[in-house]
Amino acid sequence: MPEMIFEYILKKNGIDPKTDLTIDQSIDFGLTAAAFTSSDADYTVEFEPFATALENEGNGVVVASLGVDSGYVPYTAYSAKKSYIEKNPEIIQAFTNAIQRGLEYVNTHSSEEIARTIRPQFRETDEAVIAAIVERYKSQDTWKNDTIFEESSFDLLQNILEEAGELEKRVPYKELVTTEYSEAAAQ
Repeated sequence: MPEMIFEYILKKNGIDPKTDLTIDQSIDFGLTAAAFTSSDADYTVEFEPFATALENEGNGVVVASLGVDSGYVPYTAYSAKKSYIEKNPEIIQAFTNAIQRGLEYVNTHSSEEIARTIRPQFRETDEAVIAAIVERYKSQDTWKNDTIFEESSFDLLQNILEEAGELEKRVPYKELVTTEYSEAAAQ
């Protein structure tokens, strides 16, 4: 997905990923930052905390955000079979409520408070670095206010998949997406 989003953004900005540059996809996901600092690559696509680490080490500068430049792509989505949803609506609602509470927390607390809270999950990363990453996410409007999967985001996702040659047939939003649990959680 990161590659498809990257190529989508390049095309959106008049850059042909096939002819205007070379994209090396042979590097293991966890090693791209190290490969960037030890090769002749001009750019790398990084997740956190690697992007901030490259900046802090003086080995690179974050010049753009795929999330900002692409629009709201539903990058993290949760799926369940229709039969499971029908048999377990209370579990689906409780799960959605928990995600909603997490969004409410990150949208109402400081970067430092969030960093302190999530620090145990990122033991290898300094709390100040976590706070800087959270602040970057906040400034980029990374976290929505709710879990409602909007039709415009669904269409954007299908556009990206289609342009990448990964989607043979578009699916109608109403056939695949339900927002009833997200709407209830947002109340």
